[in-house]
Amino acid sequence: MTPVPATIDETVEMLTEADYVCSRALATVVFLSLKLGRPLFLEGEAGVGKTEIAKALAAGLGRRLIRLQCYEGLDAGSAVYEWNFAAQMVAIRTAEAGADRGGLRAELFSDDYLIRRPLLEAMEPQEGGPPVLLIDELDRTDEPFEAFLLEALSDFQVTIPELGTVKAAEPPIVILTSNRTREVHDALKRRCLYHWVDYPNFEREMEIVSARAPEAKEVLSREVVAFVQKLRTEDLFKKPGVAETIDWAKCLVALDAIQLSPQVIADTLGAILKYQDDIQKIQGSEAGRILEEARAELAPV
Repeated sequence: MTPVPATIDETVEMLTEADYVCSRALATVVFLSLKLGRPLFLEGEAGVGKTEIAKALAAGLGRRLIRLQCYEGLDAGSAVYEWNFAAQMVAIRTAEAGADRGGLRAELFSDDYLIRRPLLEAMEPQEGGPPVLLIDELDRTDEPFEAFLLEALSDFQVTIPELGTVKAAEPPIVILTSNRTREVHDALKRRCLYHWVDYPNFEREMEIVSARAPEAKEVLSREVVAFVQKLRTEDLFKKPGVAETIDWAKCLVALDAIQLSPQVIADTLGAILKYQDDIQKIQGSEAGRILEEARAELAPV
């Protein structure tokens, strides 16, 4: 098991080795979360690297990553555990003739028929140390689930009525993310350290592209990053995130592109823009204008 970083600089180094380029402010709050054992709540636009921080932490610390993907209607049962009803029914039918009902019930609600969901898995001992529990896109759920999560993260324990309470011997490293499609309740935020993950500046986004798409030549990478940075200043329904920048760079490399042109941009806009209205707005002369403005701000390599 890799030890937890002892300083902010060691945290930066660990994340960098996992190909995650972050600001010192983000590295500081990650360090404090690890040091104090507090959940870390990350908010920001989609595609800015909130989920990736959990993946980088798990890789850097050599821990298992357990992900709870949130969605509308998610309830405590789906997040903690379920019983394998199909297997239970088979057992009931097998034991129908002369079965001891008390013994059968004890057998049916045993560990053999328990399906562990992310929150229960995160509470149980793991090889290599406590896991990294990623609760992704919390803003997609509703207030009742938030209330349940508040209790679960306060005590790091969950209760299974048929089996009892499962309490984590060592609390997991908890990362919660939100795209801020709605406000998460203050009571939950108070349990966490908080950081807003913003779009990176040109230099940091260049570092990210170099780390995640190293096959892209520097000239192409600079034009890609400059174009995307300019694109984010346009009136778009959904601005491209860092994930889209990386995807676009990889697409352009696959097409053997050595630099941007209006035609290449038009052919590959679907890699960075995900809504047809945005694509139509940027096609043609608009793409050329943005490219010219982006190149004008680039210093010679």
